[in-house]
Amino acid sequence: MSSDSVLRRCERECRNLATSHYENFVIASALLPRQLRQPFYNIYAFCRTADDLADESPSPAIALERLSEFQDQLHATFAGHPPENLFLPLAQTIEQFSLIQQPFDNLLSAFRQDQTKTRYQTMDELLDYCRRSANPVGRILLKVAQCSNPENDSLSDEICTGLQLANFWQDVSRDYEIGRVYLPTDQMEKHGLSDKSLGDKTTPLALKVILRQQCDITERYFQRGLPLAKQVPSWFARDVKLFAHGGLTTLHAIRNVDFDVLRVRPKVSKVRQFSLVARAALGWL
Repeated sequence: MSSDSVLRRCERECRNLATSHYENFVIASALLPRQLRQPFYNIYAFCRTADDLADESPSPAIALERLSEFQDQLHATFAGHPPENLFLPLAQTIEQFSLIQQPFDNLLSAFRQDQTKTRYQTMDELLDYCRRSANPVGRILLKVAQCSNPENDSLSDEICTGLQLANFWQDVSRDYEIGRVYLPTDQMEKHGLSDKSLGDKTTPLALKVILRQQCDITERYFQRGLPLAKQVPSWFARDVKLFAHGGLTTLHAIRNVDFDVLRVRPKVSKVRQFSLVARAALGWL
């Protein structure tokens, strides 16, 4: 098989992986210029695969081993020797848009941390995790959109951190089931909330109080980041607004169940999701 055929096959695999997941990242790609969709798929395939290695491996030890191998493949790719898998089209994207390795390293660092660190003492600790687990994706996409600069990077960080935090507050119960607690320990102690209570069927008042405060704080991340939409090309502004409003809609879903996240997982309906995409496409967000 020729090298060009191998590249085309690997690109198809990245595209199939991306389009098989119903997530904002993939839906957002529909709003992109056609020539940028494959680079977005290549980046998504890297992020999705790393996330799956971290969360779907049989044990933390095996996850760390697999992530280490994945890190080695990333190093080889930036050194000009990509393996014939998702890294082959990713190498094309790296070269085309002069991407640097640090954001990719940061993502893998966060995924490895999830295998060994399951509690966060303070909000500062949690924000450091967000800096590596979420913010790098926004910075990579800004490079692809050719509008990366210190101000835009900072605004993107606000939105990405907001998305990560909103996901934490939405998934308190799910995370607890797999042994992770992202609520800062000092806040839980302040309100007399124990880890054990996170396994209850109904949400204690103390947890509702914490979540109400955290949702208000998280909303301000989106508000601070939304001006990014005015500083990037119009085609990319639609995606920026979609991500930010998607996060705000998640916060609304949490509030709509009165913060009772242990009884029911707050969800954004598919109708609401499609509405957001349509409004983004039409420039109505």
